[in-house]
Amino acid sequence: MTALRRRWAQIAITLLPVAIALVHVTGLWRWPAIDALDHFLYDARLRATMPRTLDPRIVIVDIDDASLQQLGQWPWRRDQVARLTTELIERQQAKVLGFDVLFVEPDATSASNLLGRLAAGPLADQPQAVEAIRRFEPQFDPDAVLAQALANRPVALGFYFTQTREPRARGQLPAPVLTPGAFPAGRDYATQWNGFVGSIPGLARAAPAGGFLNVLLDADRDGVVRSVPLIVRYTGHVGHPGYYESLALAVFRMATGARVVAPVFAAGGAEDGTPALQSLALATDAASLRIPLDGTASILVPYRGPGGAGGGSFRRIPAADVIQGALAPGELKGKIVLVGSSAPGLEDLRSTPAGAAFPGVEVHANIISGLLDGQVRGVPDYAAGYEAVMVLAAGLVLAFGLSLSGAARAVLITIATTAVVVGLNTWLFAQAHLVLPLGATLATIAAAFILNISWGYLVEARASRRLAHLFGSYVPPELVAEMRADPDRYSMRARSRELTVMFCDMRGFTQIAESMAPALLQDFLNDIFSRLSEVISAHRGTIDKYIGDCVMAFWGAPVDTPNHAELAVRAALDIVDAVQDLNARHRQMGRPEIRIGIGINSGVMSVGDMGSAVRRSYTVVGDAVNLASRIEGLGIHYGVEIVATEATRALAPSFVWQALDRVRVQGKLQGVDIFTPLGLQGAPASAEMQESLEQWNGVISAYRLQDWQRAQAMLAALLAMDAKKFLYRLYAQRLASMALQPKDPDWDGATRFETK
Repeated sequence: MTALRRRWAQIAITLLPVAIALVHVTGLWRWPAIDALDHFLYDARLRATMPRTLDPRIVIVDIDDASLQQLGQWPWRRDQVARLTTELIERQQAKVLGFDVLFVEPDATSASNLLGRLAAGPLADQPQAVEAIRRFEPQFDPDAVLAQALANRPVALGFYFTQTREPRARGQLPAPVLTPGAFPAGRDYATQWNGFVGSIPGLARAAPAGGFLNVLLDADRDGVVRSVPLIVRYTGHVGHPGYYESLALAVFRMATGARVVAPVFAAGGAEDGTPALQSLALATDAASLRIPLDGTASILVPYRGPGGAGGGSFRRIPAADVIQGALAPGELKGKIVLVGSSAPGLEDLRSTPAGAAFPGVEVHANIISGLLDGQVRGVPDYAAGYEAVMVLAAGLVLAFGLSLSGAARAVLITIATTAVVVGLNTWLFAQAHLVLPLGATLATIAAAFILNISWGYLVEARASRRLAHLFGSYVPPELVAEMRADPDRYSMRARSRELTVMFCDMRGFTQIAESMAPALLQDFLNDIFSRLSEVISAHRGTIDKYIGDCVMAFWGAPVDTPNHAELAVRAALDIVDAVQDLNARHRQMGRPEIRIGIGINSGVMSVGDMGSAVRRSYTVVGDAVNLASRIEGLGIHYGVEIVATEATRALAPSFVWQALDRVRVQGKLQGVDIFTPLGLQGAPASAEMQESLEQWNGVISAYRLQDWQRAQAMLAALLAMDAKKFLYRLYAQRLASMALQPKDPDWDGATRFETK
């Protein structure tokens, strides 16, 4: 309770986004940014759950560019379309045929008008000729040929609704599927239109069904087609006012034998007291089906995958191939066929969640596919209530969870809350086919997290500044930044941990100091220490102290660093390279060159704030530290810059190591194996180097077994390859001396060093 009282202000400010989100959810004030976020999230969920598989039940006959090149520009003669219809229905035995094209004008190539004028003019006084003309006239009327091909066949033609100040009607509409009385009075349950562009009467009367092609009627403000109207209301005076079905619904009903029963309304009703539209009920002889609709009688398009020729959702066949009989008989038996166009200039493209240029005919195909599968998603009437509950639940969890937690735990709580919210929403989307809003909840989570972190930054900055003051002079700035993210984890209190410590000493510094004036020496040292410190900091090292001409650093504290030994060795190798660069610069400036020796050891040591009441520092102490200090000076004895212990080598296996010796340093009774790193494993290296390293390991093994002759023989081969290598010459001298002495059964192979 005490912590809760201290955090009440932080809890209150975290709940502020909850209140704002609830204003949006209840409709008191809609935030366009949240609506846009919901659209984005819907599109992302849809793309993530699209099956991206071929639906073999639906085929698209494409009036593509190749077909236009073979058969001429669109519109084709109606007898060509009739041939296409007959081929698909009779020879291919398609189940249903839907046209996503318009037949607004009579065929311009028709000879019927010419024959009629002949019968009424020059041939009017020849009854036999007039009779022959009347008898053969239908054969010269492509529209009549197409009407005959459509009659009594499962074909649905497309038409288009319009809305103008002065209603305009062109062509003929099919019969409506619902009368105006099917919906309660008092509100509009579907988009209303007062005009249309339909097929010419002869074709409209011949086709058993028809459906509107309007797709962008209820596209969202961003122009993306997420939903399209399934039924709309026609209020014009030409034809029959009522409710008409889309081409997709007309084709689906013809394929399944379904009948439109009635609209279904939610039990609770809308805010204005009128019933809220919920779905459209269909019925077949075997079952019933409900198609979820929104308040404008629109359906969310169940996209299967990307559109176009490479989309892979539906088989596409060039229309010319069908007309020319290129398909085997019955190849499309039982298929639902839609005729549309992808040709340049005719392509009917839409912007959809599944693609920015989506063919309009595939929008209809996706709706039909979803209706056949019963996989159409819908927004339930309780969507607003669900969103309000999620906003409240997430807000309360974050208000108390974030306010009472540190930064790291706050991030985990935020991630977990987001995962639960998104996971539940996605599961309902994918499994229950429910489209529920998510934007307001995610916006609430993000805002609550930002406000909470901002509060912590402003109010708790004092602890962070104190931490930076304590450790800023020891560790790199990037490590201080990590520590400031959770200052409660770090303190100056001493504790035992496994770390890696390094001593880097300048050799021959006394002679250099004697030859330089104090001011020049100071500048010289500052330049060197600055460069070495940069390298150490770049590898996440903590600088302990500068001891005369020596730099002491360690890895693994105060920030936990599991790969502390790896980082220390990398830093040592980079220091060697940095010294070479410094020497090149010093030569140009007339300054003396420097040589360094580096000792590295890993082990358990005490780290923390240590010292006296007068002066204290954050440092490391222990036997492992002493050992690193002792071996630092051994490099000159073996002709190498870096000497590391077996403990460091074991913790840094990514490097190639060369064994130097087993030594017993001052103050140690046990022998310690020492090594020098040659570089990273896998780095470009010659076969000669690999071979020499294997031979050297053999020399060391024979040396420790006191097999002097074998060791000398193997070493001779190495000296032949590199006679100047200091390490080889050192062991050649040792072996020459030891070969003259008897074997010592108590010898452990260690070389004793009495001084540092």
